[in-house]
Amino acid sequence: MLKRDLSTNELLILNSELRHAEKSQALAYLMLVGGHLGVHRFYLRRIGTAIAQLVLFFTVIFSYIFMLISIGLGAEALFFIFIVLLIGSAATLTIWVIVDLFLIPGMVKDWNTRVEQQIMEQIIRQRSYMSQGLDHPL
Repeated sequence: MLKRDLSTNELLILNSELRHAEKSQALAYLMLVGGHLGVHRFYLRRIGTAIAQLVLFFTVIFSYIFMLISIGLGAEALFFIFIVLLIGSAATLTIWVIVDLFLIPGMVKDWNTRVEQQIMEQIIRQRSYMSQGLDHPL
């Protein structure tokens, strides 16, 4: 279904509904700058990868804390384990966030396109029900 197939009233409904459901690229970037917690991915409904970023973030935090504790205890073996875990997790998270800088426009566009298609399908279904003399979808 294409937008040009919609009537003027249907286009107005589409734009109104889309305004409420679409995602903002600027807001997604703002969330990315706000921290490495994966909030921008939660916002864009990428729940699996958002949880992965959150886990990586907490891995960095806990590795740092346990590294400091191992220094205080004089446990060199634990220190090296936690420093490797810290550096690996921090590097992975940093690279991922940098890559997300370039992926956000596409993720926002994909979301908005998908939402627009869903709304247009609802409008077409409603049109079909109205042409059959029904008030609303069953």
